[in-house]
Amino acid sequence: MTALDTSVVNTVLPVIGKSFQSEVASVEWVVTIYLLVLSALLLSFGRLGDLRGHKIIYISGFIVFVGSSMLCGLAHNVLTLVICRGFQALGAAMLAANSPAILTKSFPSEQRGKVLGLQATMTYLGLTVGPSFGGWLASVAGWQAVFYINFPIGILAIWLSLMSIPNDKSYKPNERFDWLGAVLFMFALSTLLLGLNQGHNWGWSSFPILILLGGSVALFMLFYNVERKVINPMLDLSLFSERRFTLTASSAVLNYIGVYSVIFLMPFYLIQGRMLTSAEAGLLLIAQPVVMAIIAPLSGTLSDRWGTRWPTVIGMAILTVGLFFLALLGPESPTHTIVLSLGVMGLGTGIFISPNNSALMGAAPRHRQGIAAGILATARNFGMVLGVGISGSIFTTLISHGAGSTVMSDVGGAILFKAIQVSFLVAAGIGFIGVLTSASRVVSKENEK
Repeated sequence: MTALDTSVVNTVLPVIGKSFQSEVASVEWVVTIYLLVLSALLLSFGRLGDLRGHKIIYISGFIVFVGSSMLCGLAHNVLTLVICRGFQALGAAMLAANSPAILTKSFPSEQRGKVLGLQATMTYLGLTVGPSFGGWLASVAGWQAVFYINFPIGILAIWLSLMSIPNDKSYKPNERFDWLGAVLFMFALSTLLLGLNQGHNWGWSSFPILILLGGSVALFMLFYNVERKVINPMLDLSLFSERRFTLTASSAVLNYIGVYSVIFLMPFYLIQGRMLTSAEAGLLLIAQPVVMAIIAPLSGTLSDRWGTRWPTVIGMAILTVGLFFLALLGPESPTHTIVLSLGVMGLGTGIFISPNNSALMGAAPRHRQGIAAGILATARNFGMVLGVGISGSIFTTLISHGAGSTVMSDVGGAILFKAIQVSFLVAAGIGFIGVLTSASRVVSKENEK
């Protein structure tokens, strides 16, 4: 539901802007605020799940998400919608930070890869169906319907959660929640993500971006010092003393950088470069998430039998090859080549994601599963912002140098294709680093599975 909602809202942004007669810069905050709040609160709600029980936080997340979805549909201006989307992201953070922990605790370790793979399939299906479903729903019943549809689905999900999720108790109910650490991390990550998200729009050397990025560094340093000294830290830094955990989390970030570079760049290639319609481009782009959805549970099942290390290495390697194939696309590339390249990307990500998620959750102690799940979700969002930020900055810089303008209607075809090619080559280089981090994991035989 949360993945579907994310992709649906992105699709109907132009409709929302037209309805409120708002500028693009204002409407973009409907998406930006969701990203910032979601990312900033994942670790906090993961920690709360460890302390107070994952089930209660998870179900509370559904209640907040459903209630705020209704308020989003009732919004009468952009500001109100942005505020309601912030509350919706709060509920989504409660869900995302606890669902992997619930799955990991509810199934034996030899099935961990399979169940996390099935969860990844649901996510990718939501991302796949979202654009077409959202466009249809908005055209039939208005943009408000994309929020109202969460009410019946959410009520069903709450009932299923109450009936199906085992009751759990916190392992250390007397531990205190680290409010100072939570606030510091929230502001540190929010300023960093906002700076990365807006860097290619405001200019990477502009004063606001420098203040945001510099401030985030200072806040992260303060957060690190606080977490080292507090008795019950919000983020257990000892998790990162385990090499396997650190490299697995790093590999996840690098993987999502590659995935979201494609999500950002391919619409420019297909619509601006190849002059396809939005519907035609959307149909081609489905190839990647469909392959991911099919492969992810299969890869997770196989990793339960054969271990997690080599599937992650192979997956990252295939993803890197897919990025390189995309860099070779030109103005005359046949449609089947585009689909094949996107399919290779989906294959690599599908092979990688389930074993890597399983390895990260398996590397964390049982009483730190909420924190591990929060780190896993944070890695996804952090990689998403880095992917868009890196590819966006390279793309817009090359466009402005080549055409003297960042207005897409002023950009010539050769310049556009060159900018896309270089951006994909850089993403492929980042993917290769991910191959190395995945291959560098050294694990014991029992933890490998």
